[in-house]
Amino acid sequence: MTCRYPITIAGRALCVTLAGLLLLMPLCASADGELVFAAASLKPALDKILASPEAAAIGNVKASYAASSQLAKQIEAGAPAELFISADQDWMDYVATRKLIVAETRADLLGNALVLVAPKDSKVQLAIAPGFDLAGALGADGKLALGEPNSVPAGKYAKAALTRLGAWDRAASHVVSADNVRAALNFVARGEAALGVVYRSDAVSEPAVRVVATFPEDSHAPIIYPAAIVAGHDSPVARKLLKLLKQPKQRAVFADLGFDAPPVK
Repeated sequence: MTCRYPITIAGRALCVTLAGLLLLMPLCASADGELVFAAASLKPALDKILASPEAAAIGNVKASYAASSQLAKQIEAGAPAELFISADQDWMDYVATRKLIVAETRADLLGNALVLVAPKDSKVQLAIAPGFDLAGALGADGKLALGEPNSVPAGKYAKAALTRLGAWDRAASHVVSADNVRAALNFVARGEAALGVVYRSDAVSEPAVRVVATFPEDSHAPIIYPAAIVAGHDSPVARKLLKLLKQPKQRAVFADLGFDAPPVK
C-alpha cells in the first residue's frame, strides 16, 4: 500500500489504520485453516507459540492481529475467526452479549502491566505518582503516543491511569492516538513521539525503547486478556489450541515476553 497522506505522525497513524484494515480483509475472506483473532500486543509471544511443534501438531493455525475493538467488530460482521483473544474484558463482553462466543469456553488467559516508555537514547527521567508532571517532561512540542483512548484497550487503560493520577488534562493536547498499542510503540521506537504508554510486554519486545516507569496497579483496572471460542466456529482444533495456550510451557513463553498470569478475582 502506497500512502498518499503527509508523512507526519497523524498521516502515519492514518496509513497504519488503512493498511491494517486492508491486511485483515483478505485474510478474513480467504482464511486457510484455523484463524485466531488476537489483540495486537500478543503478536511477539503468540507468533512464537504458533511456530512451535506443539501448535503445528494441532493443525494449520494462523493469527490476525489488531486492536481488540477492531477484531470484535469484525467478529460481529461475520469474520471467520475460531478463537478471539481480547486485551480487555469490555470487548469480550461486547461479543458475549451478542452471543458471538461459546460462553463456556471463555477464560482469563493473561495479565499485563502498563508502562511509560521513551526512545532508547532518551534521557528523560520521570517517577509516576499522583500529580506527576508528564506535560512538563514532554515539553512544548513533545508527543505522547497511546492507543486510541476511547476504544483501544491500552489507550483506555492509559487514559484512566493518567486521569486518576491527575496528569490527563495537561497531557491530552500532546496525545497522538494510534490504531493499536503496537502502532503507538512504533511511534516511540522511531523517535516520532517523546513518550508513550504501552504494555510491559510491548516494551520487552522492542529494543529501541526503554521503560521510564511502571504505572501503579491501582491507577487503572486490572489488565486481563480473556479468550473464547467464537460461536459457529467451535471445533476440536480450536479447543485444543485454547487448551495449549494455558499449558505451562506456553505460559513460560508469555512470561518471558512480559506477560503475567491473569489477576486473581
